[in-house]
Amino acid sequence: MGEKAENFKVPEDLVKGLKVTDPPETGGASPAAPDPRDPHSQSRKLQDDKGSLQEDQVEEEHFHDCSASFEKPGEPETESKAGEDPTSSELDEEYLIELEKDMPEEEKQKRRGESTRLKEEGNEQFKKGDYVEAESSYTKALQTCPACFQKDRSILFSNRAAARMRQDKNELAISDCSKAIQLNPNYIRAALRRAELYEKTSKLDEALDDYKSILEKDPSVHQAREACMRLPKQIEERNEKLKEEMLGKLKDLGNFVLRPFGLSTENFQIKQDSSTGSYSINFVQNPNNNR
Repeated sequence: MGEKAENFKVPEDLVKGLKVTDPPETGGASPAAPDPRDPHSQSRKLQDDKGSLQEDQVEEEHFHDCSASFEKPGEPETESKAGEDPTSSELDEEYLIELEKDMPEEEKQKRRGESTRLKEEGNEQFKKGDYVEAESSYTKALQTCPACFQKDRSILFSNRAAARMRQDKNELAISDCSKAIQLNPNYIRAALRRAELYEKTSKLDEALDDYKSILEKDPSVHQAREACMRLPKQIEERNEKLKEEMLGKLKDLGNFVLRPFGLSTENFQIKQDSSTGSYSINFVQNPNNNR
């Protein structure tokens, strides 16, 4: 028994002199646990922990400050991606006013003068038929003009809407007109332009509302008065057409459901009671005989 006990110590003695190497690093493998009996292993563990902490600190230092991405009022717009609307990042008017509350009055007047220059440049381009360049000039003027000058900005939005309208950018033009009206509710020209755009895009109800609003502010506007006489009939005709299309689709659906039973919608007649105005549905066995 004593000899066997001595033999059991042999493997341990052989292991003591061996140098244990770290396993190769793999992407998904977890680090090996340190051997508490090996002081070198404990030292490597402390170094690894320290290195991981330094890496975490580097990651935190590379966080991006989102506020730096907002364009400051008046600065030229950055180059936009192909097909992207350069004005999609325009900030809300109230937010712009908040950003500019500490801007010196001298700086505001300077920017206002520059925006006026850009507006006049856009007007000349518009007269020449250079609508793309005119739109760009009005956009730069809007980015320059301080938000506190609401009347100036409403004119710029309306002018840009006109340039966009000539390029068939109807939805963007409607949006610009709405901003112009929001800044100056009594801006008749912007309201007329939006009403015309609504009518052009078959939004007849919205167009009629704008024309009525214009007449309330200025009854002498001939275009609005003429539209208020013409549009109600067009809206009624459109509604009747939509109603017929809807009934036709319902009839087709009814025939599809009734066909397996040898019936059709012709077997059901809807009659209105002239005295009460209520409707009743009557079943007809042979509808063709009643014709």
